[in-house]
Amino acid sequence: MALRPETREALREVSTATLATALFKRGFRTQTIQGALPLAPPARSMVGEAYTLRYIPAREDLDTMEVFRDPAHPQRRAIETCPPGCVLVFDSRKDARAASAGAILVGRLKARGVAGVVTDGGFRDAAEIAALGIPAYHVRPSAPTNLTLNHAVDANVPIGCGDAPVFPGDVIVGDADGVIVVPAHLADEIAAEAVEMTAFEDFVAERVAAGASIVGLYPATDAANLELFRAWRGERGR
Repeated sequence: MALRPETREALREVSTATLATALFKRGFRTQTIQGALPLAPPARSMVGEAYTLRYIPAREDLDTMEVFRDPAHPQRRAIETCPPGCVLVFDSRKDARAASAGAILVGRLKARGVAGVVTDGGFRDAAEIAALGIPAYHVRPSAPTNLTLNHAVDANVPIGCGDAPVFPGDVIVGDADGVIVVPAHLADEIAAEAVEMTAFEDFVAERVAAGASIVGLYPATDAANLELFRAWRGERGR
C-alpha cells in the first residue's frame, strides 16, 4: 500500500517521540532504530517508505575491491534501484567499525530523489554527507570500507536495523531525536493520532510555560482542561 501524500505530510509535522507513544499504545515496543542519529540537524522530518539492504559478515575470499566492478553487486544495485521518495535502510548488524556507504553513494541517492538513508552502522565521509542536504542517520563516522566487515546479500527484504524490525514498505520517520519505523498498514491511523497528540502537547506546553501544574493537565484528568483545550484549538484553527 503506497504512502498517501497527506499521510506523508502529516508525519513530517510530528515527532518520533509522539509516534513512539502512539505505537506503544498499540503494543509496539521496538520500533525505534537504536543508535541511529542524524549527521546534521534535519530541517524537516525525514519520511519515506523503507527500501532495505542486508549485510552479513564479510568473507575474505569474496569481499575484495573487485566486487564493485559488478553492477549487480547488491549494494550498488540498491543505490540505483531504491525508488525516489523512499528511505534506504541498511542492516549493518549494529557494527559501526566499517562504513555502510560513503558520500559518493549517498550523493547518488540524493540525485535520484531518495528521501533519506539510515544505518545501524556508520558512514564514511560523514562531513561530506552532512553537507549534501539529504537526511542521513548513522551510529558514528567510520572510515573503513564496508567490505572489511560486511558482505551485501540482498535488497528489499525484511531486516533488523538497530533492533527494530523493518519490512519493505514500512514508513520510516526521522527527526533530531532519531528514527522510528511505522508498520505500513498503520501509517494512516498513526499519523492522524500523532497530529491530534501534537496539538494537545503544544497546548500543554503553553499552559506549563504559563505556570500551570501538570496535575490534571498531563494527562488531562480534569475536564476543565479539556474545555480549555477545545477553546485553544478553535482560536488557533487546529
